[in-house]
Amino acid sequence: MTYNFGAGPCILPQEVFKQASQAVLEFNPTGLSILEISHRTPEFEAVVDETVRLVKELLDVPAGYSVLLLQGGASLQFCMVPMNLLADGHKAAYLDTGVWANKAIKEAKIIGNVEVVASSKDKNYTFIPKDYTIPQDAAYFHCTSNNTIYGTEMHHFPKSPVPVVCDMSSDIFSRKINVADFDLIYAGAQKNMGPAGVTLVIVKDELLGKIDRKIPSMLDYKIHIDGGSMYNTPPVFSIYVSMLNLRWLKSKGGVEQIEIENIDKSEYLYREIDRNPFFKGTCAVEDRSRMNVCFVMENPELEKEFLKLTEDRGIIGLKGHRSVGGFRASLYNALPSTSVHVLVDAMQDFAEKRR
Repeated sequence: MTYNFGAGPCILPQEVFKQASQAVLEFNPTGLSILEISHRTPEFEAVVDETVRLVKELLDVPAGYSVLLLQGGASLQFCMVPMNLLADGHKAAYLDTGVWANKAIKEAKIIGNVEVVASSKDKNYTFIPKDYTIPQDAAYFHCTSNNTIYGTEMHHFPKSPVPVVCDMSSDIFSRKINVADFDLIYAGAQKNMGPAGVTLVIVKDELLGKIDRKIPSMLDYKIHIDGGSMYNTPPVFSIYVSMLNLRWLKSKGGVEQIEIENIDKSEYLYREIDRNPFFKGTCAVEDRSRMNVCFVMENPELEKEFLKLTEDRGIIGLKGHRSVGGFRASLYNALPSTSVHVLVDAMQDFAEKRR
């Protein structure tokens, strides 16, 4: 038995794997594999339509927003956002909470002026800054809702006088959000939505078309909206598997139900980290992520021994990012609570053995 705590690409439900593998052999009654079917066929257009419909239903996307299924990962959005929203001579406000937020800042600076309103970099991104002011003359405010490397998450978002853009790559579909509080949301699919290769963008229509610069077609949101996410050949298989995964999420009771499960999983693990004298958390308690639980050992010399124990028990993907060290348990939607219990049992057994 394998227990996958890897940070991404994500763990997916077994039933999704089975359905996707069947479609590789034959997609519906077409006689063709999903890997070779034309994206212009009615059969695949129906897949795109259902995927968009499920996104809107599960996140309760209000009218006036477009849902796009793009390529390039969240990293392409780092430049696509300012290219579409940041006019010459204006500035954008960014919150620096981790590596990916910092990369978004770097890319935006290529396009225009950027003001970093707050940063937790000096504390190795172990907390989410709270007391900062978003300038009223900014074109938009950009934040990253969950920081996979450092294990912090924005559980509350600030009231903003300007449009809000949020990178939700690693916690979208894991909790309820009010989409109307945001003007643009983007997310790489490979955490909770589906396999790597497709990027979700939810954008308020009235936000677009206000920039004078010429935007390359592949980087222009309006062109992708007009093309129904098929301006060029889309990532067919990734979209199809995402559709299957969103069906699975809906069948479980949707985002509201999965949030309850995610809270239970993360709280169970954090309780053990706080209780067990051999382990300790790495970030501020109030900012702890439900998706990526980061922790270290009180005695770093024992980390290799504990990692060996977990690997012997089929627990994989637990090693922390090189910039933080220690361990990182990613508790994405498809990870069953039984996997968390196996990990906690391993922590308790290790402590018992070492007493």
